[in-house]
Amino acid sequence: MDAPAFVPDVWAWICNLPPFSQWKTSSVSLCICTSTTKQPSMFLSINKNSTSHITLSIVTNFHVPVYLWTSSPIYLSNKMQQTLDEPELIQLFVDIINWVLRYGPNKKYTFRLGAIQTKENFKNVFNLACLTLVFVVCIYEAAPHDLRRGCVDALKVQLTSSNAKEFSKYLVRILGANLEEEWMRTLNLATTNWISEIMSSSSSFRIPSVLFSYAVSAIGLWKVQLYCPVIAMNMEESSSLNQDERLAFSLKYQHVEGVVQLAYKTTLRENWVDVEIKVDNVRLVITGYHKEKCSNYLI
Repeated sequence: MDAPAFVPDVWAWICNLPPFSQWKTSSVSLCICTSTTKQPSMFLSINKNSTSHITLSIVTNFHVPVYLWTSSPIYLSNKMQQTLDEPELIQLFVDIINWVLRYGPNKKYTFRLGAIQTKENFKNVFNLACLTLVFVVCIYEAAPHDLRRGCVDALKVQLTSSNAKEFSKYLVRILGANLEEEWMRTLNLATTNWISEIMSSSSSFRIPSVLFSYAVSAIGLWKVQLYCPVIAMNMEESSSLNQDERLAFSLKYQHVEGVVQLAYKTTLRENWVDVEIKVDNVRLVITGYHKEKCSNYLI
């Protein structure tokens, strides 16, 4: 059996849950991350307090459970249903996507999923979306500092891994172009707030690389799409001794969206193939999280 692309494997955990009638309590939990201190751990919890629906929650285990986030009700097809099937998993996936988008700067976007089958890469796309939600909730909701720091660091490793980058391609295809931009703005705004918090308490904090990029190809064209929060980019030292604090603050809450397009042509020779490549378009857009695009650079 292949190793899971993400740990914990939320999809496998949900699919392998015992029938509801065998649950000893009204909820079952999966540990997301643990703290190295006496601070509590963080869990995903599926709760079935009704015969008609279930909910998914992100919980920290203080002396009593503290719920940081709870999904919308995921309705079962009938009261006799004993497991979560494909329709419920798709309901949950859509709800997770929409909750992530609600943490973004633009609240008007809603994700509606067309026809999809839970095959091939969907389980990894589901895991990616779920861990992304946990990442955002860790940053914004009132988790204890030590636990939040440890969980965010652990999730960052997973969300910037080669597996995550590969399955992000499938996720953005499902989202579509408009929601792709909003998704990345949501993640980069959360990342900006997280980096700002750490920098305010640690002058020696090394900003991590959080550039996200992916490539797609078509006949005669290669395209690279990239996103990066400005706060995570290396800054060149200014020759001016006077720094504009307002400009610095403004830039901190911007991110860069970039597109690199390469046109190519192949010619079959007798013993080789000629490949001609030229730069078709390079576009960089500096976008404020709470405003419209402020700068657009075409090369």
